[in-house]
Amino acid sequence: MSFFDKMKQGASDAAKKAQQTVEITKLKTQISLKEREIEKSCTYIGEAVFRSYANGDWKQAGKDIEGYCLHITGLRRDISVLEVKMKEIKNEKVCSCGKVVALDVRFCPTCGNPFEDERYFDEV
Repeated sequence: MSFFDKMKQGASDAAKKAQQTVEITKLKTQISLKEREIEKSCTYIGEAVFRSYANGDWKQAGKDIEGYCLHITGLRRDISVLEVKMKEIKNEKVCSCGKVVALDVRFCPTCGNPFEDERYFDEV
């Protein structure tokens, strides 16, 4: 491989890494915004509970709290999807024990859990 080929390869790798970093930063920003929205919803839940306590009307609080809880559940689901996308970009996956490993690993180095070979399922 010539000197210029190595330079081209290095520049290509750097550009790919920069693009990966930009995509991960965007996903982290989206996750952060959703986490702030969850915090606001939790605050609203607390306010609804206190308002109900002060007014002695627990029926309305139940409806409000249920709506906020459904909203939080949806946001958490969205965050999970974004985290999976981040792992895909980083070429990582998560074991059931919680350990983050490289995408091409067949067994978890922590617990020994075997991973299914996703390539097999893609080909079938």
